[in-house]
Amino acid sequence: MAPRANWKGFLRLSLVTCPVALYPATSESEKISFNQLNRQTGHRIKYLKVDADTGEEVPSEDIVKGYMLDNETFIEVSKEELGEIALESTRTIEIDEFVQKSEIDPRYLIRPYYLRPDGKVGHDAFAVIRETIREMDKVAIGRVVLTNREHIIALEPMEKGLVGTLLRYPYEVRSEAEYFDEIQDVKVTKDMLDLAKHIVNQKSGNFEPKKFEDHYETALIELINQKRSGRPIIPRERPRGENVVDLMEALRQSVGGAAAAEAKAPKKSAKKPRKVAAGQREMLMPIAGKKPAKETAAKKPAGRHQRKSA
Repeated sequence: MAPRANWKGFLRLSLVTCPVALYPATSESEKISFNQLNRQTGHRIKYLKVDADTGEEVPSEDIVKGYMLDNETFIEVSKEELGEIALESTRTIEIDEFVQKSEIDPRYLIRPYYLRPDGKVGHDAFAVIRETIREMDKVAIGRVVLTNREHIIALEPMEKGLVGTLLRYPYEVRSEAEYFDEIQDVKVTKDMLDLAKHIVNQKSGNFEPKKFEDHYETALIELINQKRSGRPIIPRERPRGENVVDLMEALRQSVGGAAAAEAKAPKKSAKKPRKVAAGQREMLMPIAGKKPAKETAAKKPAGRHQRKSA
């Protein structure tokens, strides 16, 4: 079952309109997360909203937003006043223009969303808009209000639906000049470039997300399993960076090392890799008295796992 839509409204290209729903295309919920605990009692830490001067807890209905002019002066803005900023993009993604995808600077990309028709009506209009974007081989640029802010959104076809990527505004992107100006101008010799190209050719492959593994997540799972089983925690040796004294020699050794690794690499096995989409949590030790996740899942629809402190 798809998650709850982050936004519902209409997609419009000129006079062609259809109801649509916007869903997050990525998720962080599979990652290991920690709670803060009181070391003395083992109890979870609870955060309260308190008055900065009196120290007293403030109920939610008494909390309003305020823009700080200086340390002592705030301009209060109510929820009703914010609601009066009735932008059309609150309910409608109006396609303003079409651009080449290659023209969009990667620094402007924020996060992707899935866009699909909402309900049983509007599929024809949605298909017309989708196939028009596909045939033109361009990206549609529109605007949408999410989390009380208007965002630029870039729409492109993906199978039967659309992928919408939120874009940053120019004022949100820092200039590279202040970071790159002090980089020295270095003349790279042809021999060095040839060796570096050889390394690149040896390491060239295809982009396959399924073979990526979150090594830090795996290390966290191993740490949790070690603590649950009572095994001692053995610190790992930290990787050390070494200064390159002879760049040419380092390139030669890299070429030789890459060639040796390629020769020793085992042939591709027919064994299917573990699906990353299933999440790293399946590697956690089962909780005592409970059936393994796979067996339970076969009898009962999957639900949210309850976290248990180690």
